[in-house]
Amino acid sequence: MEKRARFKSKWLPYLLVAPQILITLLFFFWPAIQALYQSVLLQDAFGGYSEFVWFDNFAALFGDPTYLESFRTTALFSLLVAFFGMAISLLLAVFADRVTKGASIYKTFLIWPYAVSPVVVGVLWMFLLSPSLGVLSHVLSWLGIRWDYMVNGNHAMILIVIAAIWKQISYNFLFFLAGLQSIPKSLIEAAAIDGAGPVKRFFTIVFPLISPTTFFLLVVNVVYAFFDTFAIVEATTHGGPGKDTEILVYKVFSDGFKGGDLGSAAAQSVVLMAVVILLTVVQFKYVEKKVQYA
Repeated sequence: MEKRARFKSKWLPYLLVAPQILITLLFFFWPAIQALYQSVLLQDAFGGYSEFVWFDNFAALFGDPTYLESFRTTALFSLLVAFFGMAISLLLAVFADRVTKGASIYKTFLIWPYAVSPVVVGVLWMFLLSPSLGVLSHVLSWLGIRWDYMVNGNHAMILIVIAAIWKQISYNFLFFLAGLQSIPKSLIEAAAIDGAGPVKRFFTIVFPLISPTTFFLLVVNVVYAFFDTFAIVEATTHGGPGKDTEILVYKVFSDGFKGGDLGSAAAQSVVLMAVVILLTVVQFKYVEKKVQYA
């Protein structure tokens, strides 16, 4: 017999979801509406004067070479973070799934980085790769690599990519491990009996079965790279050297709060929101077709 929750009052379900709806309206929809409104205004840094300028802020943005360069920087950064973050997490999940003794210890150590705040992650890797004090930079110097993220844009990009991947790796690991543990072991054993090697078993059986998890993490990691990495950039490179690590979300902060150009910053946030929505729609429309749910 099917059991279904029944509410005596028809208003009780709405009352239960009201806090979540209120939070969504206050912290998601209202800021989005405010950004849309401010993006068509020309304002002074103190908010004492504003002028309606239609789409002049957007026209100025796409005519600015530095803003277009930040698109390239963000695209490269998000691609590296999503790809390597998911690949390393999947590899760790496969290894952890095969461990029989002390598995809980390994899993706990791999989950810990997710509890660390992005600012702390940025500061941690900044000290590890500091040109003068960093342990890892000294190891690189012994290998003949002159490391200095303060003057080398490629080194700075590598620094923030490593920090962003390390922060997100635990989240990806948890979902990949759950997906691997949900696969019936009988399928793997049957393929092994048929003579399929470990690599063939992974790409023909395991990976297709965890494709829904992979697709979900792809969307999450792209959004993470676009929005949630601001604190890492702020704590490490401040968008430098020059503009080499000034991703879109950091440029919004830099132009709005440091430069005082509120209208341009609002326009940038609207463009950033539109880009992320577009990427998410494209992923659901085209990438999801390759996902096997059954």
